[in-house]
This record gives sequence, C-alpha cells and structure tokens, in this order.
Amino acid sequence: MSTPSQISLDGVRPSVVDSASRISLRSTFSTTSAASSTLRVRQFQDAVDRANAVLPPRNTAGLFKAACSTDLLFLIDTTGSMAPYINAVEQQVKSTIAEVKGLFFNETDLRVAVLGYKDHGDSPNIQFQDFTTSVDQVLTFLNKLYASGGGDDAEDVLGGIQTAVNASWTQQTRCLVHIADAPGHGRDLHYLPHYGTHRDDRYIEPGSEPHGLTYPPLINTLVKLNVDYIFLSIHTRTDRMALAFANVYAAAGADARLLPDNKYGGPGNIKPRRSGISSLTFTELLLGKQYSTLQSLIVRATSKSISNTSIPKSLGSPLNPINEDEEEAPLETDVPQWDKPGWLDNTWEAEGVCPEVMVYSAHTLADMMFSNENIRMSFMQLTLHTRSTPFNKGAMRTASYARTASSSTRFVTKSFLNNSRSIVHMIEDMQTQALCKAFALEFNGLLKLKQPIDFVVTVLFIDGVYVKYNNNGGYVKEDTPNDSFNRVAQAFSHFTFERSWGNFMVVDLQGVGNLLTDPVVHTRDPNRFKLNDLNMNSDGFKFFFATHFCNSYEFRYIWPAIEPTTCCSNKLCQRIIQLASAHKSFRFVGHHWCDGCWVQLMSSSSKRPCAENELEHDFEICPFYYEPQGKLPPRKCPEHLDVTVSTAALDDLGGFGAR
Repeated sequence: MSTPSQISLDGVRPSVVDSASRISLRSTFSTTSAASSTLRVRQFQDAVDRANAVLPPRNTAGLFKAACSTDLLFLIDTTGSMAPYINAVEQQVKSTIAEVKGLFFNETDLRVAVLGYKDHGDSPNIQFQDFTTSVDQVLTFLNKLYASGGGDDAEDVLGGIQTAVNASWTQQTRCLVHIADAPGHGRDLHYLPHYGTHRDDRYIEPGSEPHGLTYPPLINTLVKLNVDYIFLSIHTRTDRMALAFANVYAAAGADARLLPDNKYGGPGNIKPRRSGISSLTFTELLLGKQYSTLQSLIVRATSKSISNTSIPKSLGSPLNPINEDEEEAPLETDVPQWDKPGWLDNTWEAEGVCPEVMVYSAHTLADMMFSNENIRMSFMQLTLHTRSTPFNKGAMRTASYARTASSSTRFVTKSFLNNSRSIVHMIEDMQTQALCKAFALEFNGLLKLKQPIDFVVTVLFIDGVYVKYNNNGGYVKEDTPNDSFNRVAQAFSHFTFERSWGNFMVVDLQGVGNLLTDPVVHTRDPNRFKLNDLNMNSDGFKFFFATHFCNSYEFRYIWPAIEPTTCCSNKLCQRIIQLASAHKSFRFVGHHWCDGCWVQLMSSSSKRPCAENELEHDFEICPFYYEPQGKLPPRKCPEHLDVTVSTAALDDLGGFGAR
C-alpha cells in the first residue's frame, strides 16, 4: 500500500489570520532586515539554551538493564503427540537462556517459568513452575513433564492461559512462548474436520468447557499485563486460534503478525491495528518438526520483544489504555487534490527557523559534533496554504497537506494535540536532523552510493511506501534480507558511532526510499540533545549493538576516496545531491539545485515596481529563490542598486534584471 510519510514543519509557529491581518503581516515581513533575521535566530537559540539550562543532566543509567530484564514463560501442550517438543525445550532451555543473556551483554535479569497443560479429565491437567532465575530448578521441572492424555482434538489451552495470567509477572519485558499442535475448545478457535459432531471438540460452544472460559477476556488480560505472545506453530489446526488471539492484540494497538501460509491470515482477516500499545506484539512463527530451530526462534522473538519494550517503558512513558468510546476527529481520506483551486482552504502566516547544511566543508561535521552552536540555522517567513482537515493522526500530532505561496512543492504541516512540546523542542529536533544530514554527506561520499542516504530536515511531502529500518531501542528490520538499502541504513547507524569516536549514533531510521525522516541521535554526553526523550545516551549504543550484525557495506568504510556531495540550496528541500551533477546558474553564484527545485527555479518569475523614484518601471524577480532562503526580495532593479553592493549580494537578491 502506498502511504505518504509525514514530516513536521519543524520550527514554524503558525497562526490563522484574516485578510486584513495578512496584509499587515506581509507589510511587516517586507521591511524585515537581515540583522533582524539574525537576531530572531539568536532569540530562538537562546530559548533552547534556557530550556536546557533548567533541565538536569539526563540520567539514563540502568535503562538498558531494566528493559532487558525479562520474564519468559513457556506454555506447552503436554498431550500425547508433544513428546519431541517437551524434550527439545528441556535440551535447549539452558543454552537459550545463555544466548539471550549474551546478546544483551549479560546485563539482563532473565526469569523463566514453565507451564504444561493437557485436557479436561487428564490428571494432572495443569503443571506449573512459576518464574525463577534458577536454571537447575527449571530443568528439574521440565524433567517431570511427560507427554500423555488428550481426549478429543481440542485441548485445554484456555486453562493453561488462565494459569499464565496469574503468574508472578514483574520484569519490564514479558514474553509468553506457546508451543502447541492443537487448538483450544470452542468453535471460535478452530475449524476441525468433524466440526459440530463433538468428535473433535467435546465443548464446541464457547464457554461450555468445565472452567467456563472464553478466549477474549484471557487474551485481553495478557495485553493489559503487557505480555508479548509468541506462538510456535506446529500444525495448521491451530491457524484459526492464532488468528483469534492475534485480533485481540491488534485491537489493542499491538503489532500482530501471522505466518504467510496461515489459512485464515489473508487480507482483511486481521483487524486494523489501533493506536495505543504500539510496542506490544503477537507473533506466529513456524516450528513444525524442526526441533533444532526452537532455540533460534525463541532467541529471535525474545530479543525483538526486548527491543520493542525499551522505548515506551524505559523512558517512563506509561502505556495508556484504549478508550473504546473515544470519538476520533475525522481525517481526510480522499486523494490529495493539490491543483484544485480552494482545496487548500486555510492560509497561515508563519515564522520559523530551518537548519543550514548547504555549505559543507571538511570541518563541518567535526564542528557540529563539537557544539550545537556550530549548527547554523536560518530564519524565514512563509505564507502557507493548508488543508483544514488533517489526513493522519498520531499519538502527539496531526498531519495536514500544505504548500507555500511561491512554490509548487508539496509539504506537510503537523500540529501538536497538546502543549507538551514547544518551539524549543522543535528547534533541537532540527539541530539533530542537521547533524544527521552532515553524517550522511560524509557517508555517501565514502561509499559512493548510487542511491545516497538522505534526511529530510524540513517539510517535504513524500509519496510512497513508508519503511522503518531500525529504532532507538534495538529493533532491526529483518523481513527483507535482500533489501540493499536496508543494509545501507544499518551500516549508516554503525558508521555514525565509529565516525564520532563513540560519541554519537543516529538511529530510528525510517522513511520512503532513500529519504529518511525523524531520526534519533544517541549521545554519550548527557547534556547534548537532552530535550529529546528518545535519546538514551550510552545505553542507546548498547541497544543497537545487541541486535546489530555488520554487513558488506560496513567493510567499505576503509575506502579513502570521497566523492563530494552537497545539499540542494533550497532550504525547504536540502536534498543530498552529487556535486558533479548538481544544477548551477550564473545568476545564483555558489548555489546548487536538485532536479525538482531547478525546474521551479527556472520557471519562477514575477514583476514588481522598482523603488527608484526617478523613473517608474518594473523588473523581474524569482520568488522561488528568495522565499525558501529567508531573504528579502529586491526592492530595486540591478541598474539602480547602490554601487557598493557586491556581486554576491546582487546574486542573493534573486533578481533577473530590469525589463
């Protein structure tokens, strides 16, 4: 499905105004001097400095250990057909625990519980060892389990889950690994061959089994306990049960995934994922008869669960329950009608700042890493035309379509749903993205990539498939191993750590194609980028390396030859482009343009009266040039400019000359 990525209009402070106010504001804008613009940037930066000064140094010590500490419960069908799997768990549990601990640098406190269930009428029906850190205690209990019993084809799955719900869950990361080859009782959990004859299910009606249990309340309780559910599938008889459980998780906002060949997992069968508990997962994995793969499946699923848990929990953000009665604001669902007059039905006058990365030298990255003071910002004033109805809504912001007055480029604006964040947070976000851009410029030149990695630092609307490559808690995209850009993205994160001598790491890479948005920078210095709650400092480095595996791109760091790249001179674009192929013009000396902005630059033309009083005449200017530069339009034609104005200053005016 093609979906647009949403990029916030960072640093912009908009307000809706009427026609009279717009005239007044534009008049004010036209008299703003370069000195005033510089002062405005300084005021913004001072506000950021004051906000940082009142915050204590970030204390992220222990985040990694807390998030990695895990409760791992094995829920095992112990009826007659399950003997090989019980043996496999017993044989591999010790090495599985050791591998999970090793992945996370032996900082995790791992507790293990084991729960075996059979069917009604078997004795014992439920066998349970609660959580313990003693591997010997777990092995002793597993040795007592034996495969027997099971009357009809359905088993007492719900009785087992009820016992699991009441286990002593305490750690931040909580995983339930369910190994079974048969579904639970009730027509809503299976479609067995002799459906309805009671030969395959004595308790065909949901809730008619001796415990009186049904699955929705039990699975919802696991959701409320923040337990990740990993179902290891052995037989297709459990497909419908996996779908039922997955839908409960999806309805609560979890990431629910079934096997591609699950008979009931086709398009439309899994309910749409709701916003809410975004870190929770339900995952169906194929075990089949490959007993030897049990350990690798459990390790992979557990490490993924740990990395997902790290973000909302370790930063102290509570998981808000879903309000089923909450009435959501309507969203734009139609295809954008960019060229329809009046479709962008709001007009905003906005002032703000954007980062400058267009001028890049050999020392730019080092200077930026040294201090935020070396990350240059520009002040600009814009007239924005926006769509009043947002097209998307997240946990914190809504996103709307937009376009500036002097450009055909498509943008997105974002509005915060509450006052939890202010312009100082957005300015620091832009400084973060400018640093990422500088890392990318060097990375691209080093590897000479045909499709350079890039970061959108402003507000571009990008149409395409949105992909998340990694996050700030150790998640790594693994479902497309042959995706070369995925490997490039992982290599880039590692590169930023090595290039900064272990002081920075750029993660949370996501976007459309090679254009990435909203990255996170982990910093060793607790005083850098401390307004960003997702900066986990040194613990963030641990999360990355716990799940990262080097790939072929990372062995190319040693190449000494760097092919120069630069950024488009449009400050609202700033796409990374090869210096050799960048568009240049004698009218705008020292500027470089990408293909899209070059077309607009060459086609942008407007006439205005010369301010020289001796002779009334018009001259032509290029509105597309000066609007995103944050510079004043020329008031006089080139012939009447003060003779002391330099050629470079004349270029900066963006004028074409008198007509």
